[in-house]
Amino acid sequence: MRIVTANVNGIRSATSKGFLTWMKRQKADLVCLQEIKAQEADLAREILAPGKFHAFWHPAEKKGYSGVAIYARKEPDRVVLGLGIKDIDAQGRYLQVDYGNLSVVSVYVPSGSSSEEAQARKFSFMKRFLPKMKAMKASGREFIVCGDWNIAHKEIDLRNWRSNRKNSGFLPEEREWLTTVFDTVGFVDVFRTLNPLPEQYTWWSNRGQAWAKNVGWRIDYHIATPGIARCAEYARIYKDERFSDHAPLTIDYDFAL
Repeated sequence: MRIVTANVNGIRSATSKGFLTWMKRQKADLVCLQEIKAQEADLAREILAPGKFHAFWHPAEKKGYSGVAIYARKEPDRVVLGLGIKDIDAQGRYLQVDYGNLSVVSVYVPSGSSSEEAQARKFSFMKRFLPKMKAMKASGREFIVCGDWNIAHKEIDLRNWRSNRKNSGFLPEEREWLTTVFDTVGFVDVFRTLNPLPEQYTWWSNRGQAWAKNVGWRIDYHIATPGIARCAEYARIYKDERFSDHAPLTIDYDFAL
């Protein structure tokens, strides 16, 4: 089973840069997208139904903002749109597809970098999402929660960690929250089980020469329950082409849908 996660920073923009062409070559079973910045009525047919994929959408109510989607090669048994939390669901941040005892999620955790108000909304999301993670873990189901979590967990996960300790995305409270997800709730950072190396980034600022100099952050994850996490075999961050300010993260699992 091959799963790709990618913050596309606008699905139409990413498509114009060749994302769908690349995606169709990957032989992925599931592709989890974040920040689609579009509603279904505004999308071209090639985006709504690329190749043999089933497509599921949870856009934000606000046009040109947020939103998540999943392309699935096999039709799921069940699709869950949203968390059942009105203000979060209005922003299109959670989409789940179920296959037997496995659930795959596309999640887009808010960014807090634009203002204090934005950071407050991020903290509010985190506070309310943690019980959901606990419920996932307690359910007996296997979960792979893919997406842009907008938090670099450890110093190894961003180039300039010293100068970012007071910045959104690397705040002590955010990092501790992720530690709770891993160490207390019991989820697994799948990429790090396969690749312990430094300079493994998935996002680069558009300012300066961050991309050219690889001054990046690892904020895109597959976060999974232990059973399915143990099936992970291979992970790669694709950087040969740029479809957005994030790079796609692909992980292969020894598991059949």
